Amino acid sequence: MVFWAFMLLVNTLTPFTMIGFGKLFLNHASGEINTAFGYCTRMSMKNRDTWEFAHQYCGRLWFFCGLILLPLSILPMFFVMGENEDVVGGLVGVICMIQCGILIGTIIPTELALRKNFDKNGMRR
Repeated sequence: MVFWAFMLLVNTLTPFTMIGFGKLFLNHASGEINTAFGYCTRMSMKNRDTWEFAHQYCGRLWFFCGLILLPLSILPMFFVMGENEDVVGGLVGVICMIQCGILIGTIIPTELALRKNFDKNGMRR
């Protein structure tokens, strides 16, 4: 049961991270444009306008995806309560891969939105 509880905690890390950073990015982009923290792509780092747009767009995606992923990550765990560690660990592995896919997948709509709203030099269309 201790292993199951630990895996439940592990399962919630990505959704809570997405919710937390999503809210942070929605409220404000990090101070200076940098490669250490924030949504750092070539297009988002063109200028302050693209930087803030990317953070607000990605922040909104992360926040709502995190809210959706949280119950979807917790509920399946109740179906394997009391199962052996291989079953619980396997389920958590699958859920974590899905979570990571969604987390990384938010890059695509964010970059598409940047390209739709800005030209290649970072000027608003």
